[in-house]
Amino acid sequence: QVQVVESGGGLVQPGGSLRLSCVVSGNIFSTYTVAWYRQAPGKQRDMVASLTVGGNTIYADSVKGRFTISRDNAKNTVYLQMNSLIPEDTAVYYCNLIRWIGSSYVAVRNWGQGTQVTVSS
Repeated sequence: QVQVVESGGGLVQPGGSLRLSCVVSGNIFSTYTVAWYRQAPGKQRDMVASLTVGGNTIYADSVKGRFTISRDNAKNTVYLQMNSLIPEDTAVYYCNLIRWIGSSYVAVRNWGQGTQVTVSS
């Protein structure tokens, strides 16, 4: 059974950095766009960053210049380097493989448990 396992979250002070990792089991990782999402309490899950097979990236305006998404296909792993963190970045972060269907991206695999990121002094 394909699993998605996120890690690397924690408590960090404003201005600090964290690096999230996500391992997706199975043999399809290298053929799909990967993405990080986040969900704050009481809010919907929103895409933070995506990275295509060809290396094209898209970032939410709120994280541009601060977050960097990358992937290692040999390790079935996607990373999210987060710098200059602010309290508004506090959320549970999820990753997934995604594909475009119709007019939106759709998650390819079941969502994992996510990893909690808390930015607070």
